[in-house]
Amino acid sequence: MSKLDKTAVLSAFESAYEAANGKKPEITTKPGWYSIDGGKNLRLADVAELTKKLTSGKTAKTKKTKVAAPAKAQKKAPFTVVTENEDGYTAEEFWIVELARKEHDCRLPRGVV
Repeated sequence: MSKLDKTAVLSAFESAYEAANGKKPEITTKPGWYSIDGGKNLRLADVAELTKKLTSGKTAKTKKTKVAAPAKAQKKAPFTVVTENEDGYTAEEFWIVELARKEHDCRLPRGVV
């Protein structure tokens, strides 16, 4: 494991951050930890990795392309098909519909079919 020079790493990070975001970062120093703009505390090695990401241009702030979300597959409801009548759903029908809309398998509450 190589020793990192604190002043060199922080100055390189400041210049990379300023180039990417257009402003100087606010770095709070604690013994062994560095907080950037009031965010999560990072070790010096993490700050060096963040500098590499900023200089390579692969950060979320510099990357503004939107990726289309894949279409959700139609999920078959494990419950019976229920249609709403003019009075609305019964309690049992409501739970069947509500749990069928969720993205994961759910069980009906006790006492419901």
